[in-house]
Amino acid sequence: MDDSYAQRCRRSLAAEQARSLSATDDWAHVDRERVHRDWDALYQEIAACLDGSLPGDPHVQELVGRHFGIACRFYTPSREAYIGMALLYAEDDSMREFHNSYHPRMVEFLGAAMKVYAERGSGFTA
Repeated sequence: MDDSYAQRCRRSLAAEQARSLSATDDWAHVDRERVHRDWDALYQEIAACLDGSLPGDPHVQELVGRHFGIACRFYTPSREAYIGMALLYAEDDSMREFHNSYHPRMVEFLGAAMKVYAERGSGFTA
């Protein structure tokens, strides 16, 4: 991914999240406890199949589809914002630490799988 596209993805994530936070009273509609439970279960599933799988494998893409679905409880991100989310996971120390607590390669693997999903997937706003 070239630097200008990565920057566009980061800006898309920031702008879309800011609009959504403003429009929804800081995501008041989201059952955060349930979201955290669902992401925890999902990340455990991804960690269990990470070794020996490729980011584009059908079973991995199904799991990433579930990840996208959980993210959509907040708002439906564009392709670029979803890729921006993958970049955030890798670039933010606390996000990287959190995700890699499930598996040492979680951020790298999940990020690559999210990029594949964004390139192939449907359901994006733009």
